[in-house]
Amino acid sequence: MFLQHIPTVAVLIAWPLLARRFPVTNAAATCLAAFLLLHVVGARYIYSYVPYDRWAERLFGFELTRRFGFSRNHFDRLVHFSFGLLWVRPTWEICVRYFRVPRRFAYYTAFEFVLAFSMLYELVEWGLSLALAPQAADAYNGQQGDMWDAQKDMSFALIGAVLALVILVVTRRGRAQHEFGS
Repeated sequence: MFLQHIPTVAVLIAWPLLARRFPVTNAAATCLAAFLLLHVVGARYIYSYVPYDRWAERLFGFELTRRFGFSRNHFDRLVHFSFGLLWVRPTWEICVRYFRVPRRFAYYTAFEFVLAFSMLYELVEWGLSLALAPQAADAYNGQQGDMWDAQKDMSFALIGAVLALVILVVTRRGRAQHEFGS
């Protein structure tokens, strides 16, 4: 759990400083806060053990694992999907506002950022797994017996990023048409 919270602490320290120097829209800040909240929940329980079945049972009257025939805890996949979904908007804004990247190219840049960072995270996770004791590595990595875990995690980030791009492009076009009276 300690290793999982290192990024959380770093973000909580850096966020006020960066937000003052490089403000983003409320939508982008909400995306970042939502992702941080998901990560905090995952880190709190160590991703593989997030009790979403108990929560679903209380809310909906059934367990997600039984209902969908899961063989593992999928909270980490939700977080990887959410990474793609929730980081495209802030990355796009930062590219346009602070790096003066043309808007159309910023879509591509935000998408590539999500894919590259997702891959980098999986490589760091793999490196930590090699450095840690086997029991600690398994708990940190959350592979849960799936030899394709890293590839699936990156795929979920990709799917989230594609969805975020579609939403961003559609909402931006809608605003542009509304602003120009079309």
